[in-house]
Amino acid sequence: AAGGGGQRPVRVWCDGCYDMVHYGHSNQLRQARAMGDYLIVGVHTDEEISKHKGPPVFTQEERYKMVQAIKWVDEIAPGAPYVTTLETLDKYSCDFCVHGDDITLTIDGKDTYEEVKTAGRYRECKRTQGVSTTDLVGRMLLMTKAHHSNIDEDLDYRKHTDNFGKGPKGHSPWTGVSQFLQTSQKIIQFASGKEPQPGDTIIYVAGAFDLFHVGHVDFLEKVHQLAEKPYIIAGLHFDQEVNRYKGKNYPIMNIHERTLSVLACRYVSEVVIGAPYAVTADLLDHFRVTLVCHGMTEVVPDKDGSDPYEEPKRRGIFQLVDSGSNLTTDLIVQRIIKNRLEFEARNQKKEAKELAVLEAMRRLEEEKH
Repeated sequence: AAGGGGQRPVRVWCDGCYDMVHYGHSNQLRQARAMGDYLIVGVHTDEEISKHKGPPVFTQEERYKMVQAIKWVDEIAPGAPYVTTLETLDKYSCDFCVHGDDITLTIDGKDTYEEVKTAGRYRECKRTQGVSTTDLVGRMLLMTKAHHSNIDEDLDYRKHTDNFGKGPKGHSPWTGVSQFLQTSQKIIQFASGKEPQPGDTIIYVAGAFDLFHVGHVDFLEKVHQLAEKPYIIAGLHFDQEVNRYKGKNYPIMNIHERTLSVLACRYVSEVVIGAPYAVTADLLDHFRVTLVCHGMTEVVPDKDGSDPYEEPKRRGIFQLVDSGSNLTTDLIVQRIIKNRLEFEARNQKKEAKELAVLEAMRRLEEEKH
């Protein structure tokens, strides 16, 4: 904070593509917000991303909305330049910029944060282990069961690993992947910690919330608008349950990853980890639920063929909510598979650039000694 009697709020800047926003991005923004009082997030346009990285999966409108829904973000700056400059920081009156401890390069291989680093207006936060957009794209493209366990014997899986930075040698540590390890500390950092207050409308929603995306955000925002003081509880089904009603290789994110993704959303107050598929009387009574909402997607019957929403319907507290969005996890996977070859080429190019930088850094180190 600035001196001279009154304290001025510390304004923090983050920027990025935020193409497939996952809990790793949310965790970066959470850490950045904790370094100051007000967080502004610059989001690049489709044109800028295509120029430097390749075509994004989501449109800029979808990406703006997604970042705005993260609860640590105070403001977004649409159309932020790809290279972070002091001019941008000054334009938004930001004291410094925060980025993860990985590297971001322009199309010609320059560090995009060079200028702000030199000026001493750069801070670093820790990258979240175990997730990257590259890894998620890999999971989707392969649609194998291997990402739910650590099986490496699956040859078909092994065959594709090199494209996604998972191969055994010569891989960039930033593109490579390690398993995400959930801790209670991480859940506490993401959770709101707020109990429902008198006068709150307690609304329950349930689902897989896999690859938490803008379709989910649209739905939760609509649900949030149903009450003056909404307290939204999201019930997340266990992986096996999701696999039962979604099939293929869903969920793409495991229960721990899905928990953090949903907790990072500003519309959600609480998450039930491993909620029962059928919305029972016990659950409704325990959380004192006023309203149960479901989107326009099909409701698959429970194992015994019954309607999982039978009880809330019997109580007259069930409501269908049209989010106005037709985006589903399936559609996202289709978008990505459609771009499959472009993505593989993009990831290999990204990796080559990163390895070149690592090599240069290694040489510099050697010259020093």
